[in-house]
Amino acid sequence: MVTSTGTTLISESLRTYAADQVVVVYRTKEDFGGLSNMASGYPLRVNGVRILTSEALYQCCRFPHLPHVQREIIEQTSPMTAKMKSKPHREHTRSDWDQVRAKVMRWCLRVKLAQNYETFGRLLLSTGELPIVERSRKDAYWGAKLSADEACLVGENVLGRLLMELREKLRGDAKGELKTVLPLSIPDFLLLGRPIQPISTGGPSNHDIEVKREQPPLFT
Repeated sequence: MVTSTGTTLISESLRTYAADQVVVVYRTKEDFGGLSNMASGYPLRVNGVRILTSEALYQCCRFPHLPHVQREIIEQTSPMTAKMKSKPHREHTRSDWDQVRAKVMRWCLRVKLAQNYETFGRLLLSTGELPIVERSRKDAYWGAKLSADEACLVGENVLGRLLMELREKLRGDAKGELKTVLPLSIPDFLLLGRPIQPISTGGPSNHDIEVKREQPPLFT
């Protein structure tokens, strides 16, 4: 049975949402597409390094011990290509990834909000009290899949739940405390060989380090 809030708890993790009673995050060009990690327009800065999307930042966190892979991910201009660049290296993902990935995603969303406080915060609050659900064709962990009759979305919806958690924190952030994000207390929380430092509000500046694709020599 679907509750008045549009969500039903099937088990400890799996949830069913009435598709017409939720905010659906699906395509980045749609009204709430900016909530997606794939959305452009919300640049980040970590340790002075420009990172174009929260998707690229999340993928980097898989490989703290492989700065050359992190660099390859960061230099991509598309969030999808950043994700694809990580795939050949998945076997080298940090060994505790399954245990820390939700924490890492929560942190990435916090960074996205801190450094895009007005624009991302406004979009997040515009969802009101509705459940936020990331619709996915394949991933029932981060998102939820559309049922055969298209009436429901079914999945763990971890990303949507993290967004709702952040929305609730933002509502009570009268002092702007969410504009600062501390590094996670997990081993080897590194970017390009350096421990990740506290994050503060504001997007990339002229003092940032821009990771650029290495160009082959003109002559060999």
